[in-house]
Amino acid sequence: MARPQTDIEAGRKLLLATVEKLIGERGAMDISMTELAAAAGMSPSNIYRFFDSKEALLEAVAEAWFADKVAVMEEVTASDMPAQEKMLAFFARRFVLMRERYNEDPGLFESYCLLGNQHFDVVKGYVDLGDHYLAMVVADAMEEGYFKGYSIDQCVSLINQMVNPYCSPDVMRLVLHNLSEDKLAIIIATIFRGLTAAQSDTASAMRVVS
Repeated sequence: MARPQTDIEAGRKLLLATVEKLIGERGAMDISMTELAAAAGMSPSNIYRFFDSKEALLEAVAEAWFADKVAVMEEVTASDMPAQEKMLAFFARRFVLMRERYNEDPGLFESYCLLGNQHFDVVKGYVDLGDHYLAMVVADAMEEGYFKGYSIDQCVSLINQMVNPYCSPDVMRLVLHNLSEDKLAIIIATIFRGLTAAQSDTASAMRVVS
């Protein structure tokens, strides 16, 4: 008989909570499925009813970590805010979520960062998804007349570099004392004012170099 969906979801939540508990206790060390089963009070064979492989488990851990941030990106990109306000919300709301999570448990936050670095192949899809949503915000800005002379991909790359401390957990935790929503608002305003002007400045500089 097939296991009821409610039981499957409850089992998955238990295992994800157990993973977080183990990460909090030991850091970002490799956790075997057998060890996880024991910590969750399950038999090793039973754990595979909820996750058919360790890769599936890691994907679920990543999904849980990014879920609130993905929800923010979806909500912001679907809004009718002006592009500059939209871009500020796009970065600021996710920054606030990560700051709150860091302040709740810095050690656990750092362990999740290390785990993400160890399994970047799992995390990369969410990084790409962030770029996809940012491209949507950039496209809205271009419709309002901003970023002339740049492609969407160029804008996404430049903007990511300028706001990196606010969206990269690894960088954010190292410089958090210097970060604030007010500073981020200034950065976003500067991006909107400066990118088009920078295009002509860069062209002039390239002519001097050549």
